[in-house]
Amino acid sequence: MPTLPAGNYLATVDAPFVRLWRGFLTGRLMVALALLVLQGAGQVLSQVAEPTVLAVCVAYLAATVALRVLARQGPPAPGAGPQWLPSIGIDLAAITALQLLQSSAMNYTPLFGLPILMAAVLGTLTLALGTTAGVTLLLLGWAWWVGVHTGGDDAPRYLQSALTGTGYFIVSYLMHQLATRLAREQEVAQQSQIAARVQTQVSALVIQNLTDGVLVVDESDAVRVANPAGLQLLGGNTPSALPFSLQTLPPWSPLVILARRTFRREQPQTADIDLLHPGQSPTGLHVRTWLTSTREAALQTHTERLCVMFLHDLREMEARLRTEKLAAMGRMSAAVAHEIRNPLAAIVQANALLEEDLHDPAHKRLAHMVQQNADRLARIAEEVLDIARVQHQISHAPASTVQLDEAIAQIWHDWQAQDPAQRRAVVTLDAPTVQVEFDAEHLRRVLVNLLDNALRYRGQEPDSLCVATRTTPTGQVSLQVWSDGAPMDKSVERHLFEPFFSSESRSSGLGLYICRELCQRHGASISYQRLNRPTQRGETGGNAFTVGFRRTTRPTDTATLFDTIVV
Repeated sequence: MPTLPAGNYLATVDAPFVRLWRGFLTGRLMVALALLVLQGAGQVLSQVAEPTVLAVCVAYLAATVALRVLARQGPPAPGAGPQWLPSIGIDLAAITALQLLQSSAMNYTPLFGLPILMAAVLGTLTLALGTTAGVTLLLLGWAWWVGVHTGGDDAPRYLQSALTGTGYFIVSYLMHQLATRLAREQEVAQQSQIAARVQTQVSALVIQNLTDGVLVVDESDAVRVANPAGLQLLGGNTPSALPFSLQTLPPWSPLVILARRTFRREQPQTADIDLLHPGQSPTGLHVRTWLTSTREAALQTHTERLCVMFLHDLREMEARLRTEKLAAMGRMSAAVAHEIRNPLAAIVQANALLEEDLHDPAHKRLAHMVQQNADRLARIAEEVLDIARVQHQISHAPASTVQLDEAIAQIWHDWQAQDPAQRRAVVTLDAPTVQVEFDAEHLRRVLVNLLDNALRYRGQEPDSLCVATRTTPTGQVSLQVWSDGAPMDKSVERHLFEPFFSSESRSSGLGLYICRELCQRHGASISYQRLNRPTQRGETGGNAFTVGFRRTTRPTDTATLFDTIVV
């Protein structure tokens, strides 16, 4: 406490010094009560009335009780000042008065040690030495007073007062140094606690947001800590409250075996395991384990050994590996696609010429199959080449604006006219006057791609597909394509907008990637959410792709580079 600043002191005072302050106040109260009792008993026994001394004792007791009751927050600021008068000041005045007024040979000067200790422990060095100097002057003044009224040799009294004052100075200095060290240690401890709390919060935040599962298991197979990803990977009827035992469900037994092996061998372990829950497909996990400390270290530090388990979804790892492979193949495929277009065009032309001379229905079916597969190869080649085109477009296409609802309505009608019986949807356009920064043909490509995807997975109800535009009160303009398809697997959702990633073997996996690139070109964003939407069947869950536009006030520009970049 002596090292802490005086300003805003009560807000920073340490609990140990608060306890010391209250201990001093209690000690003062006990000393005052003892003085009153002893003075009263002494005057009764000696039959000598000293009402002035009793009045001083009563006043001192009342002052100590009042300060003990009122001082509930903490000690005064440590610097010298009037804030110490109710404690140190009253002590010095009361002890001096008792010493002067008493008629017997009783010596009250040892009681000066109480205010000196209080100043040394709770105040600054200046306050401690100042209080000690005041007490020393009072002792010397008392020696002079006794010499004037009793006579005799004054040298022993002055010498005793000087020695007592010197002892008080030494005690005061040593106690202040001890208090300073205690304050410094308290400050370091507080800083360490703050740092530990911050580190704990950061660690908890990191663990909670890890995509990989994290479990902390003790030697009794109880899970002490688990993040949401870890609880999800455990599957089954995972308890919501921690801790819980891994022995609760039989499918978790591979984790129990791995944790026990880690504790027994005291080395990190790695294994691929399957959690087999009844009625569910197996959950493949890649598990890595570490120990927080060895048995010997835990005994020396009196801590508990814990096993930290990292759970990785094998499906996610395989999907990531597949994405990397497809990306590498895509770079090679772009060059190959460019080279196969000319031979493919020759095959299509030759097949068309050959079909003119065919009359056998079986031969015509074969020619039609050749045409269909050639067209499919042509589409795949075009999609692969689109990557390079999009990159060129991002670098060279100028910004333009479109009337959002008007453009969406036109794109919808063109798309729906190709198959009116199947392509049905609820279209809600709520941004009639809004212009957005987007090229009209690029917007067509984004919306058509989203509609094709939604059509592939939607149900058969008239409101299974919804297209909507809206403007929020903050001015955010968005386009949303929603369909009531089944929820996506998490491993698929994480890679939706990556190139060459698809959940279907017959898809190139470039559609959503190109949509994202086109949106980023115009300062827009595209995202996926699983949303509930009111339908004729009630609240229905579905997959929603939302494009957030950047609003503009510029005149509409109909120019486009789309025709120049699509080969």
